[in-house]
Amino acid sequence: MAKEPILSAKDVEIQFSLRGRMLTAIRRCSLDLYEGETMAIVGESGSGKSVFTKSFIGMLDANGGVTGGSIMYEGVDISKYKTEKEWMTIRGKKISMVMQDPMTSLNPLKKIGKQIQESIELNQGIKGAAAKAKALEMLERVGIPEPEKRFNQYPHEFSGGMRQRVVIAIAVACHPQILICDEPTTALDVTIQAQILNLIRELQRDLKMTVIYITHDLGVVANVADRVAVMYAGQIVEYGMVDEIFYDAWHPYTWALLSALPQLGVKGEELPTIDGTPPNLFNEVKGDAFAPRNRHALAIDFEEEPPFFEVTKTHKAKTWYLDPRAPKIEQPKSIRQLREKMRGRG
Repeated sequence: MAKEPILSAKDVEIQFSLRGRMLTAIRRCSLDLYEGETMAIVGESGSGKSVFTKSFIGMLDANGGVTGGSIMYEGVDISKYKTEKEWMTIRGKKISMVMQDPMTSLNPLKKIGKQIQESIELNQGIKGAAAKAKALEMLERVGIPEPEKRFNQYPHEFSGGMRQRVVIAIAVACHPQILICDEPTTALDVTIQAQILNLIRELQRDLKMTVIYITHDLGVVANVADRVAVMYAGQIVEYGMVDEIFYDAWHPYTWALLSALPQLGVKGEELPTIDGTPPNLFNEVKGDAFAPRNRHALAIDFEEEPPFFEVTKTHKAKTWYLDPRAPKIEQPKSIRQLREKMRGRG
């Protein structure tokens, strides 16, 4: 892993103005991204995964913006960018994004090939026949058969998996350094999911990209990630190498996510669920945001926000459980079972 991160977000705060009130969607969130790695950001819907990463390419909604912290990329704090002209020097060219739903990402009135060609013309300065040739090459590269025929078809003529391949082709057409994949396998069946993940892995290797996966599917994480960051209520609450998160997690929210893995289910028994609901981010969050949903929360969890405690050099968790003064807390039985079950499978 590189010593210096290629992108470094520090204490990022993102707020949205809604009906005259301010919602703090991201609360002092930090993340370092290293060249060539695969980072997975996991958490429930609404935890802030997509909002946080959209701030890397200037795609926040008009009523929102970065109100604190910094996002350093190539020696520049891109969180200070305000205009489309500034963002166009990065978006598509250096940092690109595969959106969650390909049907809403693609223009239903434009031919598939033209949409890829437009991206190439906009970001690479190639025009006409040369851009079309590049678009055909990308269609072939992402595994779409008969690219010449498919070039002139519309999105509704493609299956869900094929549309996702087109969206990936648009995102990687300009060989970005960082590719953000926002739930790239949502609504696809298991076989197609595996194909899409393999495709992204091949493109990452061939084009030497760094990839960020945004997902709530821990099965996907186990298959693709080098490192994992767990998000809750607009903050990263734990991060580490994939094995450290799966086998030696320490934040109670990470425990809750892992305990709900179908792989840990016992036939005839219900899967565990996480009690309660996430906090209302219109209000100030006091202490550990997960405390009201944690049956074994400490008294201090309701009073003071925990700092990050180091588990290993690569693994940190934002929980008072790791404070030397805290009572001895053991990892749940389900986490120990996961460790044994996964090791048993090699």
